[in-house]
Amino acid sequence: MKLFNRFKKTEKTGLDSTVASEEILENGQAGSGNEDIETDLSLHSQWTLTQEQEYVFRFLANELEPLKPNQISLSGIDIDLEPANDSWLVKAFFRSSLDQAITVGEIELLLLDEEGNTAASAEFDLNELGEIPARSARPWVFVFEKKDQLTEEIPATNWKLAFNVHSMMPHQLELAPSWEEQLPAEQKEALAEVVNGLPKLKPREVNIAGFQIQSQDDDTIAASVFVRNGHSKQINIEKLPLELIDATGDLVARGTFDLNPPLSVKANSTTPWTFIYPKELIKKDEPDFSRWTIRVPQDATN
Repeated sequence: MKLFNRFKKTEKTGLDSTVASEEILENGQAGSGNEDIETDLSLHSQWTLTQEQEYVFRFLANELEPLKPNQISLSGIDIDLEPANDSWLVKAFFRSSLDQAITVGEIELLLLDEEGNTAASAEFDLNELGEIPARSARPWVFVFEKKDQLTEEIPATNWKLAFNVHSMMPHQLELAPSWEEQLPAEQKEALAEVVNGLPKLKPREVNIAGFQIQSQDDDTIAASVFVRNGHSKQINIEKLPLELIDATGDLVARGTFDLNPPLSVKANSTTPWTFIYPKELIKKDEPDFSRWTIRVPQDATN
């Protein structure tokens, strides 16, 4: 069965999510003006529809609220479960109020429940939608596989399909709330400068770079690192094995850190964090920290 055959209902359970075109398009513009712009139904050229299916599409498209100038929107319709593999089939209109046709590349989409919590997230190549004509609404089915789902239940009502605009932004420093509250402005600026000077990440690369280490009075070692995320989607780290190597190449400490709540690193972002090795995990009494490395043990990646 073609995915578009899933469009049979004329009742929407989803809401709209709208951004200014400049947030996801290189040649986009900030929304301006209060003009109401109606979007006309636009069907993919490779879709062959029955009269009943086309009626459903036109009915749903005619019910959509107008957009403002230079906006792009995802208007949720409903969600089906694919029993064969437990995928969620999220049906929505991709809408544009721009005066010219557009195409969109890869971007992360978030499925948000009624409370705004992320129920699923995945990267999509929106080139598959084809060229979106000016002032139009194109129906599509966005498939979230089991691995993309963060909750057990499919959102029932008032859910949204949203662009993760953060995934389109240049790589930048992103502080955890506790760091944001505690660090003075000059330290935040210094960290941002260090992050900007780090080697560029490859697409979807995640790595760890140490930037400060200290042996403490209670015989623990505090290692501060940058967790760097080159993905176009957020990562959540619940458990992280790390080994500490000094200038002589000796193993200084090794342990696995349980992070509760998980350490969240947003798309295309670097987040600093401090890991403290307790005394019982330290293998060398007088390490040489004139140079040092912190890394995930090789046997942990096998």
